[in-house]
Amino acid sequence: MKQLTIISGKGGTGKTSITAAFAILAENKVIADCDVDAADLHLILDPVIEKRMDFSGSKLAVMDEDKCIKCGLCEENCRFNAIKDLKINPLKCEGCTVCEYVCPVDAIRMEDRISGEAFVSSTRAGPMAHARLYTAEETSGKLVTLVRNNARIKAREEGKDLIIIDGPPGIGCAVISAITGVDLVLAVTEPTLSGISDLKRVLDVADHFKIKSLVTVNKYDLNREMADKIEEYCRSRGVQVVGRIPYDRTVTDSMVEGKAVVETGDGPAAIEIKKVWEEVYRVLTGEGQNA
Repeated sequence: MKQLTIISGKGGTGKTSITAAFAILAENKVIADCDVDAADLHLILDPVIEKRMDFSGSKLAVMDEDKCIKCGLCEENCRFNAIKDLKINPLKCEGCTVCEYVCPVDAIRMEDRISGEAFVSSTRAGPMAHARLYTAEETSGKLVTLVRNNARIKAREEGKDLIIIDGPPGIGCAVISAITGVDLVLAVTEPTLSGISDLKRVLDVADHFKIKSLVTVNKYDLNREMADKIEEYCRSRGVQVVGRIPYDRTVTDSMVEGKAVVETGDGPAAIEIKKVWEEVYRVLTGEGQNA
């Protein structure tokens, strides 16, 4: 089973649009939306939820007021100021367990905090694992791991030989969870100063985990000079650029229709994305294109 993660050093590069196109073009695959903080792949693939599960990423302190002797040790030792007047504020509690540890009468216990939901769904492009992290919740890396595990289970159950992962932007723990152990990373960038800066960082992360990377420049024709600089930089560090995708209004029009751009015609972007997919698939499998 091969795993491909599409990532970007910053948001707004077109990563999810390209992932959706790959999901339509590929065969015998499972899709995983691991951008759990701001998931939006479902807006294009319109999943029908088949399985739903609660996600508990951290703990929450709960006080038994009948046991409490009002010694104040919990409030004194809480570095997050989550306890005031011997009342626990769940919005401030970080689940560190210090209050439970210092309580002399076991009046505080740690309970699972429900931080989000994970789903396994069916789509017109195939099975999909995805999730929703609740507002202001953390531990997104753990939720990404759950989504990837669900995708692997679904792939084994249905005999799929490829998992396509829509990764989160940036270089944080959620990105690390989305790329660890995969066979290939495709970094999507844009021809801007921030685009090349963030590309450098995300390639460094992939290199650290010894994962082969490819790069594609989206909307390259908005700044051809910068696109050339990105390609020159990639060559200098031995990273293959597998395509330049032009700016194309039909990409936005397709999203408004709830479709991937490759489903709505053969515009310039769709044609180039198909070529990018063919090269990505060739590198991923070491074979000719048959998906």
